[in-house]
Amino acid sequence: MKQLRLSPPLLMFVVGTRAAMAFGAGLLAAERIPAEVRRRIGFALVGLGIATTIPAAMQVFGSSNAPRPALEPHSIA
Repeated sequence: MKQLRLSPPLLMFVVGTRAAMAFGAGLLAAERIPAEVRRRIGFALVGLGIATTIPAAMQVFGSSNAPRPALEPHSIA
C-alpha cells in the first residue's frame, strides 16, 4: 500500500478547501438565511473550494519525482 505524507501546512490547506466547499454547499441548502445572501455566500465558498482544490491536488498527487516542500521532515503520516 502506498503511504502518503503531508506536511501540516499542506494538510490544513487540503482540509480548509474541503471545509469551504462543504460549508458553501450547506448554505445553498439552508432555508434560514435570506435567499439572495445565501446564494452569494454559498456560491462564493463553493467556488473558492473548487478553485483551491486544483493546487491542493497537484501538491498531494503530483509527480513522485518532484521536489518535496522544505517541511517534509516534520510531516505526519
